[in-house]
Amino acid sequence: MRLVQFVQKSSPNYLQFGVELDDGGNVVDLSHIAPNTLNFIRGGEYAIDVAKSYLKTSPPSLYGADVELDAPINGMDKVICIGMNYKDHVEELGAQMPKEPLVFNKFPSCIVGPSADVPYPKITEELDWEVELCVVIGKKASNVDQSEAMDYVYGFTTAHDVSARDWQLRRNGGQWLAGKAMDSFAPIGPAVVTKEDILDPHNLNLSCMVNGEVKQNSNTRNFVFGVDFVVSWVSQFSTLLPGDIILTGTPGGVGTNMKPKQFLKVGDVVECRVEGIGSVINKI
Repeated sequence: MRLVQFVQKSSPNYLQFGVELDDGGNVVDLSHIAPNTLNFIRGGEYAIDVAKSYLKTSPPSLYGADVELDAPINGMDKVICIGMNYKDHVEELGAQMPKEPLVFNKFPSCIVGPSADVPYPKITEELDWEVELCVVIGKKASNVDQSEAMDYVYGFTTAHDVSARDWQLRRNGGQWLAGKAMDSFAPIGPAVVTKEDILDPHNLNLSCMVNGEVKQNSNTRNFVFGVDFVVSWVSQFSTLLPGDIILTGTPGGVGTNMKPKQFLKVGDVVECRVEGIGSVINKI
């Protein structure tokens, strides 16, 4: 299933929860089953069964053109991020392959929708792009073994890890948080795709385009640490809760590593896409 949160263009102040029948396709309202994606995930297998039974009745749907998608999930407890987790990205940095995941975070308030504008912070001069596969946790996970980690994964979505490189790399005493967690620095969407519909999260094409020009083009088979390892690793020191998300890292092709360096400008349009999930398209 493709879980979405949306507003009808005729009622833009009323956020609804539903299922998108296809990427960019019609949407079935499921607000009578759960008020939002987070509550639906908390409902576990029972909520999924109820939704599937309802969808089998061929319920009415809304035309995709008549709705605007919001972030497919919000209100989560944690937004975890993994750095230097693609071999091609580590290579372009000229760094050694990490021996353990590099973990940092954003705030839940950083989350915005797949078509939201991203304000250019006045405090930075080095705004950069990063396409990422984002994991959505389905149930409480603490000290989980790698062999069982995928049991705790609910699904996946596309993320744009917007980054202020000056604040990430040279300011704030070397701590990444300020450069990674400014307002609107985590566009996600267009849907949370349940894991049953993603055949192999370790073989997904992903790309980033700026103004139509391809900047990143890779595949999750280039992960340094796979989804199962990352979920297990994070759960050793931080209990993951239903709805928590993990941005799993970005491949090579970020602007700060180009020669000469390239950074985003006001008016630029960034499209981050993951195979089987779809795109987030955000104007700076």
